[in-house]
Amino acid sequence: MSIKSKTGIKRTLKCLEEIFNIIRRPLKFRRFFADMRAYNKANTRREFHAELKHLYPCVKDWDAQAGSTIFYFWQDLWAAKKIFQAKPLEHFDIGSRLDGFIAHILTFMPVTMLDIRPLSEHIEGLKFIQADATNLEGIPDNSLISLSSLCAPEHFGLGRYNDHVDPEACFKSFKSMQRVLAPGGHLYISVPIGERNGVAFNAHRIFNPEIIISTLDELKLADFSMLNERYIEHADYKTLHGINYRGECVGFFEFVKE
Repeated sequence: MSIKSKTGIKRTLKCLEEIFNIIRRPLKFRRFFADMRAYNKANTRREFHAELKHLYPCVKDWDAQAGSTIFYFWQDLWAAKKIFQAKPLEHFDIGSRLDGFIAHILTFMPVTMLDIRPLSEHIEGLKFIQADATNLEGIPDNSLISLSSLCAPEHFGLGRYNDHVDPEACFKSFKSMQRVLAPGGHLYISVPIGERNGVAFNAHRIFNPEIIISTLDELKLADFSMLNERYIEHADYKTLHGINYRGECVGFFEFVKE
């Protein structure tokens, strides 16, 4: 089945879901069709006439805010601003969101991205490597001046992304990042954090910041910020009492290799 056909099926299913939702809610049902009648009555362009066969109800947006600032927003902004200010000659990323953080960085510099999953699209400015992040084979020691892995290490070794199950995978990856980071280089990491270490299998792990700092024992923590209901810049990573296993508190770590 072609990508176009799959997209058409998804759109049809989405429309049917939305139509079912408004049918179950009389107030929304009446408002939607009242809006449609008002639109058609005021419309003077025949080609823009609203027809039943082309319905695409979007009723959830009536109560929505202007945008979303979930943790991806804050982590992408946090790391992108730091990299923009540092202006490294090149940047290397491991497993971060292509449609978020990587897109941010591509607006001002090329990026080399490594992920265990394939990427079929060609994107200008992006060099893609499909590989295992636990060992970073082929990348020399002390070679990368700017490196990131945002909301990715917590997934390594859980099998969620068709990778091999390995309880130590994330820690192997931290050590590999430390190995390849150049003297004076910056490493940006974000992961779910909590008072205690744990795993919500097979979604993600939760880390007490101390275990990450102690694992990256050759690096200096330059900055720690976090998101716990609100964004806290330059936070104290020791103030996590009672935060456990929700995966909703995210820590942003900037390390420097001296």
